[in-house]
Amino acid sequence: MTDFQHAQVRSHAGPFEASAEERKLLCLLEDGRLLVAEGQSLNVHVLSYQARLQRMGCPFQVVYVRIETVRRLNQNTPGVQLDRHQEHSMMQVTAKDLLSRACNARASDIHIRVRKDSTEIHFRIHNDLVPMGGQTREYGERLLATLYGAMTSVSDSSYKPSERQDASIADRDKLPPGLFGVRIATVPTSEGTLMVLRLLYNDAGDNVDLHPLGFSPAHVAVLQQLKEQPIGLNIISGPTGSGKSTTLQRVLSGELLEACGRLHVLTVEDPVEYPIDGAIQTSVTNAGSEEERARLFAAAISNAMRLDPDTIMIGEVRDRASAQNALRAAMTGHQVWTTVHANSAMGIVDRLLDLGLPTSLVADHTVITGLISQRLVKALCPECKVPLASVPGALPAALTERVRQVIPDLRQVFLTGPGCPHCGGHGTTGRTVIAEMIVPDDQFFRYIRQGEKSAALAYWLQELNGRTIVDHAIDKVAAGLIDPRMAEKVVGHLTLSAGQPTRRLAVVSDVTGGRDAR
Repeated sequence: MTDFQHAQVRSHAGPFEASAEERKLLCLLEDGRLLVAEGQSLNVHVLSYQARLQRMGCPFQVVYVRIETVRRLNQNTPGVQLDRHQEHSMMQVTAKDLLSRACNARASDIHIRVRKDSTEIHFRIHNDLVPMGGQTREYGERLLATLYGAMTSVSDSSYKPSERQDASIADRDKLPPGLFGVRIATVPTSEGTLMVLRLLYNDAGDNVDLHPLGFSPAHVAVLQQLKEQPIGLNIISGPTGSGKSTTLQRVLSGELLEACGRLHVLTVEDPVEYPIDGAIQTSVTNAGSEEERARLFAAAISNAMRLDPDTIMIGEVRDRASAQNALRAAMTGHQVWTTVHANSAMGIVDRLLDLGLPTSLVADHTVITGLISQRLVKALCPECKVPLASVPGALPAALTERVRQVIPDLRQVFLTGPGCPHCGGHGTTGRTVIAEMIVPDDQFFRYIRQGEKSAALAYWLQELNGRTIVDHAIDKVAAGLIDPRMAEKVVGHLTLSAGQPTRRLAVVSDVTGGRDAR
């Protein structure tokens, strides 16, 4: 303690004032030393305070000490007791710092798990959940209350940990520079509460090129064909986090760019996810319940059709009302784009039928013009990926045999490497799209109307030159772009679809720029 007995504490007041939670773990001295309790280097409070010092241009040197030293210095130095309002403001700063750190890490999501006696925070980076430190339950409860109650834009901003709640952060003043918005979902658990924040990045709208996302030249040609059709409903399917919104943004941005301002594109979203330059984007907000949200969303789609749009983008079809309105928009002379949760391009038809739409409307190629399904798979780092041939036995025997059946020359196959400076030690550089697309014709939908889905699938593959999402994944494994293990985690066994007697390589290069295709 002799080294600190005459030290002057700087973190009790002024611009570098630490919150009560931060003062339990750290202490900033006047000479620039930042005393941090041993074993707390990855604690969210410590990292948040360090990030704040860096943003404010305050130089510091971290010194790890016993936690008793930190607490003794903080107790012995007179300071102003923070009132409730000050603590609330400090927690808002902490929340924004958390968003900044996630943004800097290019995380797609933040998971905050409030448990019985603790709080855990994880970032989803390249589809993996990465632990980012823990805290007390009290801290987690206050953080969740701050994120929901003080930063979101909902009519009822009361945080209710015992209820399921959804909200969004759209106020740019409350977000770090790299983010356009944040979607929030909370759910009570057996131990406490889970909050998941989906981060929406500004730079998602910087590019209209579809190739870097990972689409094949054939896919890009199909999307171009659909853009050029003046009417029809085009539906993109995939699970949460499969890049559907990014694909929509690039398709519509490209369409607007090609039209040179002569196109009226109107969106109905819940909420607005990514900026689309040139589009009129509208958001359905302030819904107090799921029923009210569904009603407002359906009303917004109906209203959009009266605003003279050329193209309508509906963020997501979730229920019968929104599905009916999407079909009605396509039937009344509009080009319509939307998304839905379905497992495959063929599964989109099943999903619409499950929502209660009549087969006669769903199975009409003049109404539904495009069925698209996509996923994201980790893209191998080109600098440190490892040839499969150099590591015998790296794959299970069954997987090796499946790969050999579709890619006879295993010298083309690569595995995830150990990590290097180029990929930040991950072994991967973001994620890349794998997809399948159906442009249905009358015969395809005739099979659907007759209840012959197997015949419709065979017709697509054999007569319409269809290629499944598994075929696309095999192409990327053969091109050394993705690890076969990662591919099978996303699409299942790597086996060629019926109608594909030989593999037709459709991908020879891929560019992700080190970023997630989202």
